[in-house]
Amino acid sequence: MNRKADAIIVGAGVIGSAVAFELAKRGYKTLNIDKLPTSGYGSTSNSCAIVRAYYSTLDGVAMAYEGFFYWDDWANYLGVNDERGMIQYMKTGSILLKLQGEDHSKKCLKLFNELGVEYETWDLETLKKKMPIFSHDQYGGTTRPDEDEHFWDKSGNQIEGALFTPGSGYVSDPQLSSHNLQVASEAKGGEFLFNSEITEIRQESGKVIGVTLKSGEQIDAPIVVNVAGPHSFIINQMAGVEDEMNIKTKALRHEVHHVPSPDGFDFEKDGYHTSDGDNAIYFRPEVGNTILIGSEDPECDPQEWIADPDKYNNQVTESQWQAQVYRLARRIPDLKIPSRTRGVVDLYDVSDDWIPIYDKSVLGGFYMAIGSSGNQFKNAPVAGHCMAELINACEKGHDHDADPVKVKTVYTGLELNMGFYSRNREINPNSSFSVNG
Repeated sequence: MNRKADAIIVGAGVIGSAVAFELAKRGYKTLNIDKLPTSGYGSTSNSCAIVRAYYSTLDGVAMAYEGFFYWDDWANYLGVNDERGMIQYMKTGSILLKLQGEDHSKKCLKLFNELGVEYETWDLETLKKKMPIFSHDQYGGTTRPDEDEHFWDKSGNQIEGALFTPGSGYVSDPQLSSHNLQVASEAKGGEFLFNSEITEIRQESGKVIGVTLKSGEQIDAPIVVNVAGPHSFIINQMAGVEDEMNIKTKALRHEVHHVPSPDGFDFEKDGYHTSDGDNAIYFRPEVGNTILIGSEDPECDPQEWIADPDKYNNQVTESQWQAQVYRLARRIPDLKIPSRTRGVVDLYDVSDDWIPIYDKSVLGGFYMAIGSSGNQFKNAPVAGHCMAELINACEKGHDHDADPVKVKTVYTGLELNMGFYSRNREINPNSSFSVNG
């Protein structure tokens, strides 16, 4: 007799583990299957784990704002103690630099006011007091230092100040967050199967009936949830659902870099997560008084799409390291630029418009929480709640495609329209088509 579960979750990263916990809370017998050795071992482990609300859409801000409260209430939310320890929510707050003219901060400010997100507006004097190491020069565009001889030329303008959200920050250990969720799920009866690769999504009469593993073992379940991260498109192709989707996903190689804090400034203790749209970078404190730098994907930076997520260059490249570190040096003139590169390389699971897909599929019982595009770590517990509500509704016969499920959030009481994350949506023109941790 085949092993059985109520719901199989493909993947045990932070979102897959959150989906398992929320389904297990609702009485489902869940089984997470992952080809890697432990939860959070894949792209989750290399996440910048930034928690911020600087999104360009109302729905994006609403979900991210809800996430603030999950991370701040982590132990109570999970209701367990993990013997490996519990993550810490480093609530530094987030700085979004305000640029001259119409910029991302103006869009965010309107959305913050509409949704009630707590924020402060800082003029340059306040910004100087808070972050004395920042230059206020504006460069008027992002380029690559190895391609632009005028890379260091200033525009003559200054930034306007900053938009600050005190409730945001970052999570201390992204991989541990997945294990915390695993322990919480197991406490509710959930199971996890590691070092196991799925080779078939079994189905009959247009409905899921289970999966087949590389070992040949078959596991039965009427529900399968694809949360496979950069491998999500492979699982969708395996299930035969990709052709029906208007929005699809693919894997993108990405780098983040680490540099020491300037002499005399403790960035680990006194720094903030910062979004610098003028230089198309974001950065935050990192252990060892270092600064973690990521890219906001400006048009000048090449994108390397990966056909096989198991085969890609996982070494830092000199050209991208120089581009991101030098951009930070424009904002922090006293930055110490080391002679040796240091950073992390991994894959994003990117949707066509960089907005995730949290949805059902054309195959009965097959659901997707994919296309996280490098920015959905912060939303993992919210996404888990939303997916559990969506799955519950659809399994009871609700036609989500015709009448999108609405989910009331736990902490803020806001209503999230899950149709916003539909596989059938058109590409959203309001998306920033980028990442900020």
